[in-house]
Amino acid sequence: MKSFKRHLITSALPYANGPLHIGHLAGVYVPSDIYTRYLRLKGQDVLSICASDEHGVPITLKARTEGITPKEVVDRYHELNKKAFEDFGIAFDIYSRTSNKVHYETASDFFLTLYNKGEFTEKVTEQYYDEEAGCFLADRYIVGTCPQCGNENAYGDQCEKCGTSLSPTELINPHSTISGSKPVLRETLHWYLPLDKYEGWLREWILEGHKEWKTNVYGQCKSWLEQGLQPRAVSRDLDWGIPVPVDGAGGKVLYVWFDAPIGYISATKELTPEWEKYWKDPDTKLIHFIGKDNIVFHCIIFPAMLKAEGSFILPENVPANEFLNLENDKISTSRNWAVWLHEYLEEFPGKQDVLRYVLCTNMPETKDSDFMWKDFQAKNNNELVAILGNFVNRSLVLTNNYFGGIAPARSKTDDYDEKVLSEIERIRNNIEPSLESFRFRDALREAMNLARLGNKYLADTEPWKIHKSDPEKVKTIINIALQITANLTIILEPFLPFTTKKLRGWLNCGKFSWAEAGRSDLIPPGHAIKKPGLLFEKIEDDVIEKQINKLRASLKTNNDTGTTVIPPKETVSFDLFSRIDIRTATVLEAEKVPRTTKLLKLTIDTGIDTRTIVSGIAEYFQPDDLVGKQISIVANLEPRKIKGIESKGMILMAEDSGGKLVLVSPAEKTGNGSIIK
Repeated sequence: MKSFKRHLITSALPYANGPLHIGHLAGVYVPSDIYTRYLRLKGQDVLSICASDEHGVPITLKARTEGITPKEVVDRYHELNKKAFEDFGIAFDIYSRTSNKVHYETASDFFLTLYNKGEFTEKVTEQYYDEEAGCFLADRYIVGTCPQCGNENAYGDQCEKCGTSLSPTELINPHSTISGSKPVLRETLHWYLPLDKYEGWLREWILEGHKEWKTNVYGQCKSWLEQGLQPRAVSRDLDWGIPVPVDGAGGKVLYVWFDAPIGYISATKELTPEWEKYWKDPDTKLIHFIGKDNIVFHCIIFPAMLKAEGSFILPENVPANEFLNLENDKISTSRNWAVWLHEYLEEFPGKQDVLRYVLCTNMPETKDSDFMWKDFQAKNNNELVAILGNFVNRSLVLTNNYFGGIAPARSKTDDYDEKVLSEIERIRNNIEPSLESFRFRDALREAMNLARLGNKYLADTEPWKIHKSDPEKVKTIINIALQITANLTIILEPFLPFTTKKLRGWLNCGKFSWAEAGRSDLIPPGHAIKKPGLLFEKIEDDVIEKQINKLRASLKTNNDTGTTVIPPKETVSFDLFSRIDIRTATVLEAEKVPRTTKLLKLTIDTGIDTRTIVSGIAEYFQPDDLVGKQISIVANLEPRKIKGIESKGMILMAEDSGGKLVLVSPAEKTGNGSIIK
């Protein structure tokens, strides 16, 4: 394996249209920070880069909703999130923003380099135009009915109910979110990056050259490449963003997916005049930390851009995490179903490391995971307090009580002492491979085993019982306990930086390097320590109930204000309604649709025939749980092809206030094909 002189760590740029929540932290920023801190402990030359992503439709949508300018939106959330990152201990070397002058210049120059090399293709296409508002509509400004699942609130780029990627012209009954009017198609010129030109190179670079990537990342890249790559527009008709820097491009800006990753380069350029050695020297190891929704951009599109430009290095790894759920439900900013970082920091002062610890133990490294407030409490009380805090407190209190705060020398050691000392090095050696391969849950579990080892050692040797009868033995026990404590300040530093800083203060020592981890002479005899306080405090039930009730109240508020209860549709005539044929049916077979996350293929008995329905309900139901269920269907819906499968009908579902779907079924079993009136 190649060794590198330096590391460049990038973390996905968060949109500056809202505050950070725990899903962002578990997906990107906690793992990025763990790895960065680990490299710094090893004495590596490393830069950690991030910035606010301040362009794109989500910003303009937020501004329009609040009746303010996009600049006011990004200024507010950039400052809020920058402070939250700092208070939470995310150790970026720079947290920049894509509205800075240096970024405008860098992104424009990057575009012009590719433009002058002839890397773009120009294409005139028809796109939706809002005649009332007098502007072309970005995909997210167009809403209509999804042709795959019938969701009437699908966006022009994706249906968030079934997960299908869409183009605006595929929507049924599209309308503009700006004026509410029906848009018309007009011709417009845009520039495209021909990803198909780089498909062969990407196949070799990823599928052959990076088989070590995480399975979720490698698998998604393989799926995209197998489907075949298409040219992708790098410009948009918008008035918020970086203007396309060529003549005749008035009213057009760089598409945010092209603009945003260049933010890593511009932020590095802003940080140091030596930025080129981090971006253009092959002795630099570039690593992107992202969430799974950004895999295609960082593994396929951005590398193709860098390859086309020709002078930049490529990422060595892209350790993307899956999604974190909250209390068995998807985190939803629109429903306020989230734990917001800035609010957590206000409500749990001094407990940054508790959240860091819980998020790491639940980190969605290869599959979605769940954050539960009760689990948060249990991990604090049963692990941080009862294991780590208990061991540290006993070690330091006993040192103060028996030796006046002066570290004693080890006298004669027995077999058990030697075994414990050897375990310190073994645990350290087990942690390193996990950190190197981005398995942070495993690394933290092993690090906590050192605290467990210390607790067991003190419990087995019971120095409080023999400190008068065998003071020499107690010296050995306390010395070993202090060596374990000092090692904890090293191996827990990437995960719990506030805790280890406090612990170093009590030990009255400086920061050790990673190379010193595993040693049993970190605290020399005669070294004076200070009196400790509590490393962690127990969290009571009422504190957790308050947080759970806060979530419930947010849902109730949303219901009261109508944000989760969809308003009634337009009135239809009785004659039109009577043409809908709703019947009972029974599910005979159910299976997931390959290469999708939300679609199930159901074979059903309608009493009239046996047919197939494709439905976007895979996140709510397991296939085996549906077999034998009696359901209600729209039996005379026009058939549609969904992922190449003909779907004849639609299942009736009810959506509760939490956004979950439940089947609409007869209260009593009835014959298949029974008409529902």
